Amino acid sequence: MASNKRVPMIAGNWKMHLNSKEAADLAAAIRKGLDPDLKHEVLLAPTFTNLHAVKAVLAGSKIFLSSQDVAWEEKGAFTGAVSPSQLIDAGCTHAIIGHSERRKIFLETDEVVNKKVKAAIKANLVPVLCIGETLEERESQRTYRVLETQLNGAFAGITAAEASKVVIAYEPVWAIGTGKTATPDQAQDAHVYVRRQMERIYGKPYAEAVRLLYGGSVKADNVDELMAQPDIDGALVGGESLKSDKFLRVIHFQAVLKGRV
Repeated sequence: MASNKRVPMIAGNWKMHLNSKEAADLAAAIRKGLDPDLKHEVLLAPTFTNLHAVKAVLAGSKIFLSSQDVAWEEKGAFTGAVSPSQLIDAGCTHAIIGHSERRKIFLETDEVVNKKVKAAIKANLVPVLCIGETLEERESQRTYRVLETQLNGAFAGITAAEASKVVIAYEPVWAIGTGKTATPDQAQDAHVYVRRQMERIYGKPYAEAVRLLYGGSVKADNVDELMAQPDIDGALVGGESLKSDKFLRVIHFQAVLKGRV
């Protein structure tokens, strides 16, 4: 199991789902079902339009609020973009950056991801940086090369002190929304590689402290095996986070209940 020095995080990415009432109701159900003695972190990421509604529900709780994206500029003529300070005003403490859907559908490059990570850090938002390979890249034995390139790009020009604020989520693109999940061994191998790359960039103390989440069809019936891996420190959950009972089961994975933290 993961080092006790790294606090596990379970994040729910609601993507482009739910209206404000539905989002508030889901957040309320998750808050109500949360073990009051839970030691790890829980994060909810609704759409921009639902941030205020969810913020109101989470007030006074231990649950963190995240955006699903962030602009790299603070203000200006950037139609459709939302700045770091606007997200903080809406109650956000975290921002998901570089999700595979942003990279693939909206053509975000490593350079864009890097600018967003820097902007989030500057604004004291915690970046949840997503990296991962496609099925074609995995089948052509390019997984490690892709991860190295994405990490080098995302952390370019970022100091170790700044990087210490970042949470990294490994999400194999072929496992997102497909029902396919990397085996625990596949996920662990990728996480070990990511940790080694971070050691190469910032040194061993940083690598041992950085939190690595797994994302890719995480479900109530596979979370225990995934979270039992020594280098998996949490999960970035998509569809399963839209069902309060299922997501609560993911949050309360057995590794924690058995005294992992």
